[in-house]
Amino acid sequence: MKGCNRLVDTGRRQFLRGGSLAVAGAAVTACAGEEATVTRTGPSTALLAYPSNRLANLSELAIDEPLYISYPDEKAPGVLLKLGQAVEGGAGPDRDVVGFSILCPHQGYAMNYHAEDRTLNCPGHYSRFDVEAGGQQVWGQASQNLPQYLLRIDEAGDIFAEGVDELLYGRVSNVLEG
Repeated sequence: MKGCNRLVDTGRRQFLRGGSLAVAGAAVTACAGEEATVTRTGPSTALLAYPSNRLANLSELAIDEPLYISYPDEKAPGVLLKLGQAVEGGAGPDRDVVGFSILCPHQGYAMNYHAEDRTLNCPGHYSRFDVEAGGQQVWGQASQNLPQYLLRIDEAGDIFAEGVDELLYGRVSNVLEG
């Protein structure tokens, strides 16, 4: 088969979280004798760096209380959360601050945070996303995880977003709309 010597970079956290070996093995088997190379580049292969935007200050966050923001522009609603324990993709001194787009990747419904199980939930088709696990989908119709923000917190406690690691709902690419 021609083209089997290249693997498509899907940019999906699911691929990088545990499926990479299975997919690589399947691709090598399918290529039957052709050389294939798999390179794991890290958890943010789809990361698009946007201009750094200040979103809030740590003093504005309380554990399990969402702070709704927009990033990377006003057409992209999101949320900042302080979880009180270190989590995947967490920023800050305790690595417990995360940020996500709140538009469901299935059909763009605005989601709500449920502190009881630390999920963002879609009212449209009931998809649920685990904010402690990098926005991984745990239930529902969506076919991708939530876009998570790359956050940086400076010495004054200001929270800056500097990129998004998945495609924002409703956009054909992660570019700023003009």
